Parts: sequence; structure tokens; C-alpha cells
Amino acid sequence: MRVLLAILFLLTSFAVGQDIIKFGAAISLTGKLAKEGQLLKRGYEIWKETVNAQGGIKVGGKHYKVDLVYYDDQSDPVTSARLIERLIVEDHIKFILGPYGSAQVFSSAPVVEKYGAIMVQAGGASSDIYQKGYRNIFGLYTIAPDYGRDLVELATRLDKSARKIAILYEKDIFSEDAAEGALQHAKRKGLEVVLYEGYPKQVQDLSSLMQKIRLLKPDIVIGSGHFQDSVLMVKQLKQFRINPKFLGLTVGPALPAFVEALGQDAEGIFGPVQWSPALRYRDPVFGSNQEFVKFYRERFGSDPEYHVAGAVAAGIVFQKAIEEAKSTDVVKVRDALRRIKIETLFGLISFDTSGRVITKPMAVIQIQRGKQVTVYPFEEAKPIYPKPQWR
Repeated sequence: MRVLLAILFLLTSFAVGQDIIKFGAAISLTGKLAKEGQLLKRGYEIWKETVNAQGGIKVGGKHYKVDLVYYDDQSDPVTSARLIERLIVEDHIKFILGPYGSAQVFSSAPVVEKYGAIMVQAGGASSDIYQKGYRNIFGLYTIAPDYGRDLVELATRLDKSARKIAILYEKDIFSEDAAEGALQHAKRKGLEVVLYEGYPKQVQDLSSLMQKIRLLKPDIVIGSGHFQDSVLMVKQLKQFRINPKFLGLTVGPALPAFVEALGQDAEGIFGPVQWSPALRYRDPVFGSNQEFVKFYRERFGSDPEYHVAGAVAAGIVFQKAIEEAKSTDVVKVRDALRRIKIETLFGLISFDTSGRVITKPMAVIQIQRGKQVTVYPFEEAKPIYPKPQWR
């Protein structure tokens, strides 16, 4: 009986295998970017489960279920590139859902291009990704300079008397790009940039920068980095009794773990986000952004982060391009992606010739009473300004 069941299982698996489209992803499930990477994986899994429950991806007159193969890149760009090569060459997967982090996307993109696969990614925002002439890389994130630009724009709208700004950034491809966006917009706004300085990856102490900021007394402080260093920055700003009127940080405030790590000290801090639960978009899979948020709340007991929403949308965009192409041929799917203009829970998505999204805006959230609320470009709640004093 056991032998018969095993044979039936193998035959069933083989038959089902004929009706599957495989996607691959190398994601940071461990290491510095593990929090963000795990959120990305959650989004991919939500998309897979939802699409499969709806019958799968329709190619011509046939439906195909989605299967996903994951590897852990351990938050290392070199490992990410190597694993994506493995997905394409050894696992024979030609549709790649991108990793988290601009450095990972940047290192993986030439591999995808070399082997004629396609990547749709919602994890890398660096503008450098789109300056290499790649034909098969498509990104849903608004580019990194807009992170810094939007923070400076909001700060100057809230306080026209603000004069001095300090910009700190992690020395990596995304953070430097976002900091440059803040720097250029600060100059356009006539602010005095009293400090513009980077710090190493995996930094454990920012005391030397804190001493400089305390002496310079900026009205606005912008920190461009990732989750771990954003938490460190807040802790050390408090330690050195530095309380700027406006404190804006990339990535960190958008994660629930930010408030969990900092408690009351997270209050009043701003963060740019690629997406917000408050946005009102239609969606071809969930019906609308509101329906997606409702589904997520019921399942996980919290609001989804933009990392999750972006990952879900990346899958949806891939799916709709395949359906539009009526084929799994890489060239036909790529051409469909170049033509696509689709409203998703993540926003209106269409790409320029470099593969960069050109139709989706960003937003800025603020931590108020322990929750993320959208305060720009529309006000889900009024911004709290100036930032509350440290307790």
C-alpha cells in the first residue's frame, strides 16, 4: 500500500508539475537585512497563495499554479548574485522576484541580464540600478533620492524658519543615494547644510557624529540608512541630548519593530514610505488596497508594511505581464512589462525604457501614539511638530 501511495504521489506531482510556473528569489532571511527580507518573503507568499486560490495565472486558455523557490542570501550582495545564478542555471527558473536591498539588486541584475531571465523587484530603490542599460530588470520602488527629497520638502513646509540641516548616511548604495536626494533638495530650499557625513556599514557606535551634531545644533536631522542603524541613531541622539525640531529616518520608522525597539522614543519621527495602508488604489487580485489591508489585518493582526505590499505587487505585475503576453516566453513577457500600465494595491505601475517605475508616488509617515500615520502628501493625521522632547 505504501509503495502504491508513493507511486500515486509521484504521478500526481508530475502531472501538477506540467501546470506550474516557477519563480525564484534570493532573499535576506538572515543577517542585517533579515527583518526586511522576511517581510518580502511574506509578501511573495501572500501573492502565491492568493493567486493559486483564484486558479493560478492564465496563459491563453490554460491556468498555471505558482511555485516559488527561495534561497537565503544572508544579507550579502555577492551571495545574492551567486544564488540568483543558481536559480537560473541549475533550477532553470527564468522569472526572478527580486531580493531586498539596492546592493543586492545591483549585484544580481547583471546575472539576470547575462542569462536572459527577467527580474521584477520591489526591494531596491537606488537610481544606479537603472543606469546600466539593462533590458530585463523592472523595479516598483520609487528611486532612492526621493526618500531624502520628500523628508526635506515636508520639513521646510512645516517650518519655513528652519535654517540648518544635518544629513547622516550609511555608506551603501541605497543610503548614499537617498542622502544625496536630501542634500540637493536642501540646497534648493536654501538650507545651510552644517553636516553631510557617512558612517560604515554594521556600525555599532555613532558617538563621534553625535558630538558634531550637538555642537552644530541643526533644526533638521536626516538619517539615511537601514533598520538597525536607525534604531542606533535614535538611541544615541537621546543619549547626547540632541532633540532636533524635525527628525526623519529612511526605512526604520516604516517597520513595526522600530516602535517595539524604541517605545516612546519613536514618537514624532518621520519616515518616507513607498506605500501606506491609507492609500486608495484598485487592484486586479485583491480588488483594492483596502481589501488587501483588511485581509492582512485579519490574518496577521497588524497593518502590512510597505515591504510586504511591494512584494505582493511585484508578483501581481509579473502575473499580469505573463497573462498579457499569453506566453511564458521571456521576450514576450519582457515586452509586456515594457507596455504595462496597471493600477495595483501598491499604486499605478508603468515603466520607462530603463525599467524604472514612473507612475507611483511616495508618502511620508510619522509615529504618533505608537502607530504609523500618513502625513504627506495627504494628511491621514496632522503632523506633530516640533518633535516631542526625549523623556
